[in-house]
Amino acid sequence: MATPEAENDDLQPLAEIDRVVHEPARLMILACLTAVESADFLFVANQTGLTRGNLSSHMSRLEESGYVKVKKEFVDRIPRTLLSITKKGRDAFRTYKRNMMQVLRDLP
Repeated sequence: MATPEAENDDLQPLAEIDRVVHEPARLMILACLTAVESADFLFVANQTGLTRGNLSSHMSRLEESGYVKVKKEFVDRIPRTLLSITKKGRDAFRTYKRNMMQVLRDLP
């Protein structure tokens, strides 16, 4: 039987979980952006199944955290929003993934 201290150590990575990344919609967005250099807003909306308003709200939070860069431009007079994950965002996603994998691996 594990001691209370050992059980606490097994769960310690959960205490270090980045709550910005942990929210399911933001986790989906970051996972989508790790696979591409950049992506159009509508592409990310389609990939994640989020509404435009919901995606916009979560993108604002990710941008405020420095995890995602938002670039607005016009292509043939049509506005386009490009999203890309930053180095800080990629590092946060990797750390989140590592912590979750460790917790799941250490569970009985």
